[in-house]
Amino acid sequence: MIKKILLGSALVSVSMAASLMQEAKNAGLVAIPESDSALLKLIDDPRNPITKEKTELGKMLFFEPRLSKSGLISCNTCHNLATGGDDGLAAAVGHKWRQNPHHLGSPTVYNAVFFEKQFWDGRAADLEAQAQGPILAAPEMAATKEHVVKTVTSMPEYVKRFKKAYGKDAKIDYKRIADTIGNFERTLVTPAPFDDYLNGNEDALSKAQKRGLKTFIDKGCATCHNGIALGGSMNMVGISAKYKYADVGDFKGDANGMVKVPTLRNITQTAPYFHNGMMQTLKSAIIEMGRIQLGAKISDKEAAEIETFLSSLDGRKPVVTYPVLPAETKATPKQNIK
Repeated sequence: MIKKILLGSALVSVSMAASLMQEAKNAGLVAIPESDSALLKLIDDPRNPITKEKTELGKMLFFEPRLSKSGLISCNTCHNLATGGDDGLAAAVGHKWRQNPHHLGSPTVYNAVFFEKQFWDGRAADLEAQAQGPILAAPEMAATKEHVVKTVTSMPEYVKRFKKAYGKDAKIDYKRIADTIGNFERTLVTPAPFDDYLNGNEDALSKAQKRGLKTFIDKGCATCHNGIALGGSMNMVGISAKYKYADVGDFKGDANGMVKVPTLRNITQTAPYFHNGMMQTLKSAIIEMGRIQLGAKISDKEAAEIETFLSSLDGRKPVVTYPVLPAETKATPKQNIK
């Protein structure tokens, strides 16, 4: 009799566990695949196939400050791979230490390959297109296409690597330089315990994280934070109420008032929150999001549960060795901080 009771209890536990896992999938949450081949199919682009030569060169260019006008700012300045893939600032700081004029923060570059759109207003379709923007933007790297191409082609090591990556007759132009940075960024994927769980490992999440996942789904958070990125699509800000810091900065979204939904992956590492960085803690961001997007009052207890679940999205970052960059030559453009 005791054995039957214990067996019945075990079956109920397994059934409940399986139901939560299925509930998460039904809510539109998607795991990063376990196998390298399946992941490659998701992150690769046949127009710019990922290769070892391209990603290594792209990494060098990602860390290359001489692409900027001042010679001080690289992609990694605002998208710091040593932290959460962003800069930890409410509003990004660029050329001449100027704050972003629209009071926009730098989104994380980790898992950005899974976003449907790039930039807060979704104006770029992919990472390659996105990489072209900040280098030329006056408040960011403030360079010109001519400066970037001249900088890269002035160093024989870069020319050699471009030929190895694209063929000896390949032209080194601004688009190809940006494409190469984008190629590297496609590899910045961080599988997390949550992915292990959705891929079938019941023990990958703690009981508290599972309880938080259940609350996350029940409160409706997965309505916008879904898919493999748990974000990355476009939506309105302030559906049920006005965001209390909506007037900080002049950003209004795209032509239809749509704003890119931030990814929740590694979200514990990317404070402050919202597009203008005005929410300082994850708990406050969760409560405010419930109020303005879901029309729901999220209690302190529920916010704590959701925050606990979000910790399961802290991923395993790829090992990125800081590259040794080529030496300048006489033909390399000089730094200009003006």
